[in-house]
Amino acid sequence: MIGSLIDSILTRVSANLHKRTAGDVLPTRRIDTPVGIVRLYDSGSTMPCVVLVPDGPNVIEHYSVLIGLLSQRLRVVCFDMPGFGHSLPSASYGHGLDQGARAVLGVLDSLGITTATLAFSCANGFYALRAAAMAPKRISSLVLSQTPSLAAMHAWMTRTIPPLLRIPVVGQIAAWLARKKAASSWYGNALPEATRPQLFQKTALDALSCGGCFCLAGVVQGLTHENTAALTGVTIPCTMIWGAKDLSHKDTDPASLLRCVPHADIVHFQDCGHFPDIEQPTRFAAILLERAKRYG
Repeated sequence: MIGSLIDSILTRVSANLHKRTAGDVLPTRRIDTPVGIVRLYDSGSTMPCVVLVPDGPNVIEHYSVLIGLLSQRLRVVCFDMPGFGHSLPSASYGHGLDQGARAVLGVLDSLGITTATLAFSCANGFYALRAAAMAPKRISSLVLSQTPSLAAMHAWMTRTIPPLLRIPVVGQIAAWLARKKAASSWYGNALPEATRPQLFQKTALDALSCGGCFCLAGVVQGLTHENTAALTGVTIPCTMIWGAKDLSHKDTDPASLLRCVPHADIVHFQDCGHFPDIEQPTRFAAILLERAKRYG
């Protein structure tokens, strides 16, 4: 809990020092959820709904192309999870599975959405799975990217995340001080060697320079002690898209997801890294549209 308080204080210091200037890429607003205020984009309509969540340090603006591809046929909602982008975490938000799921379900409630397809990636996929376990009638299908089993993610954290970030308070301070450096360097490790990271980096760094947050230590600490049992029993349709050239996950088995979602189908994007949804938005959109239309 003390780590959550530190994250809340530090992110508000950044936000107050660097007031965000309104951009013209996507219109966004802030809404209340049971775990705090989140920033979101909502295309609005009565069409079937898909909810996107950026994988930090990505932010809503990274999804502008994908949103444009989807919004002619779906209602598209995209929001920053608490502690990322411009959704500042509350002092009690610890990035646990139940809290993350309540953020997701709170967005649906605030927007009056009865059912939706969730298209989440990496650790955010666990919040999507937990939301589906908590409220199966609200989630029509899941499309996850780079989300292995929770045990495999724990192993990934051990290999990839500096040990300092796993220490409460110390980790929060270190992550805040190094947030721009960490965000910039992450793309070089997460993207294929042939992909130029500069555009991804610029959008992320622009967000951080305008008071955005990247609470990497918080989410690592929040998920470290979570148990796979909380993610079992999900029976709704699930597709997992895996970028085969994700250098950070070169030792992760994508099929490990089947341990908690045995009916999931796995689609490999052989030319993608950690972000198949925004690296290949046209291909990703085709799959997402088909799933959302079929099950929505």
